[in-house]
Order: sequence, then C-alpha cells, then structure tokens
Amino acid sequence: MNAPQFEYVTYRGGCHCGRVRYEVDAPRRLEVLDCNCSICRMTGFLHLIVPVTRFRLLADDDALLDYRFNTGTARHRFCATCGIKSFYVPRSHPDGIDVNARCLDDAASLDLCISLFDDSRREAATAAIAHLARVDT
Repeated sequence: MNAPQFEYVTYRGGCHCGRVRYEVDAPRRLEVLDCNCSICRMTGFLHLIVPVTRFRLLADDDALLDYRFNTGTARHRFCATCGIKSFYVPRSHPDGIDVNARCLDDAASLDLCISLFDDSRREAATAAIAHLARVDT
C-alpha cells in the first residue's frame, strides 16, 4: 500500500525588513505548534516543521546570524538586519526546518490549527511529532 499523497501549497515568508525571504511547501491547513519553552514563549514562535526538501531559502546566507544555546543542536537563524527569527533548524528535528507561521506572508489569513508542545515533557512531545520532518513518499 502506498503512503498517502499530500497536496502542498507554496507559502512565502521572511523577516520584518525583507532581507530574509524563503518559500515552504506545506498543506493548505497548517498544523502548527505553540511551544512553552523559554525562547519560543518569549518570541511568540508558532512552529511549522517541514522536511528540509520542502524549504527554499531565497536570501543569501550572509543575511543570517546564528544563535545556539543549551545542547547547541538547534540552529536559531536571525536576520542580521532586523533580528527576526523567521525559521530555524530545531533541536527536535535537526534534519528539518522550523518556520515561524507568524512570518509567512498574509499570516493573519492562514488556516492554522494550533496545538501545544509541552517542553516540560520534551521527550514525549518530541516523539509525538517525529513524523513532521520526514519526507513524504
């Protein structure tokens, strides 16, 4: 039996000043996570995790700065000009990309389904979303 095929929409997004731009292929109805860890809570990040093959950075890499903390696995990518983190490489899915749904163009009009990611139960929460960065076949 073949795996289900998904129909994807190409979304565009980026930072506040426009120096960082990207495209991401994702379902029309976006299932995003609201994490309660310190950095996500403080920045208001809404997580849309996709396989790296469904993400295309349209800006030069020199438009970005990196920030790493704790284990150093997560690669937080910030615009070098305005400081907005519109996407990053998450610790939970180091082979994927995590896009901030709030940084997608026309974010207010998107069909979002928001679920809580409870960082106080990181291991179980990560296991429950392990499928998000897998490439669909």
